[in-house]
Amino acid sequence: MKTRGWVISATMTASALLVMSSAAQSSGATAHGARAERLRPSAVRNAAPVVVELFTAQGCGGCIEANTAVERAATEPGVIALTYGVDYWDYLGWTDTFARPEFSQRQPAYRAALRQRGVSTPQVVIDGRRQVSGAHGLELEGAIVEETARQSWPPQIEFRETGDRVGVGSGRAPVGGADVVAVTYTPGVQTVEVARGENRGREVRHVNVVREVRRLGEWRGRPVLYALPPARGGDAVAVLIQGKTDRRILGAAVRD
Repeated sequence: MKTRGWVISATMTASALLVMSSAAQSSGATAHGARAERLRPSAVRNAAPVVVELFTAQGCGGCIEANTAVERAATEPGVIALTYGVDYWDYLGWTDTFARPEFSQRQPAYRAALRQRGVSTPQVVIDGRRQVSGAHGLELEGAIVEETARQSWPPQIEFRETGDRVGVGSGRAPVGGADVVAVTYTPGVQTVEVARGENRGREVRHVNVVREVRRLGEWRGRPVLYALPPARGGDAVAVLIQGKTDRRILGAAVRD
């Protein structure tokens, strides 16, 4: 009887262990799924959107994949994607229809801050903190997920109802202060048919094409009200709070 009782007890114990193990695995899977959910760009933990800046050129054969990757990223909630056309590829025979010299000049500032040896195209900069290859979509997605998970406490950005001013609240300013920058862009996708250069005969897609970058003023941690540049119909304005020295984007918001 003792032996039988031991067998029954052992069987019950084994069954219990199987149930507990199954429950633990289920609980672990649920916890893992919850962690994965928290790390998705759609589940934004930090209050500030993730700013994805693409530097590209219509005459650059290697830029089309990056354009596609950033276009895909632009559909994610909590992501502000901006496309800057650069002009130094024009020597190949095609003048970029979206490029402006000041867009090209934005890259050397990132080169210095990110301690890079040179400037490359395409280049994707995320929140002014890191660079990834836009040609590798998975790398870009992973970087956005990591940046989304980073906790931050950005200063509040509030657009006035009149649409001509924006207020930036109080917060911790970086060493050297920060600039408040207005980036005017055309939302959505635009397609350009390239007639010459490396992409001759191809249609090149761009998302959220930047039209103008304007510095509104300085921010040193105290509330300030800034005048916004007038925007043509259909354009949107992204306001970025960006460190002067390290170029990190502390906060961002969009006025449609």
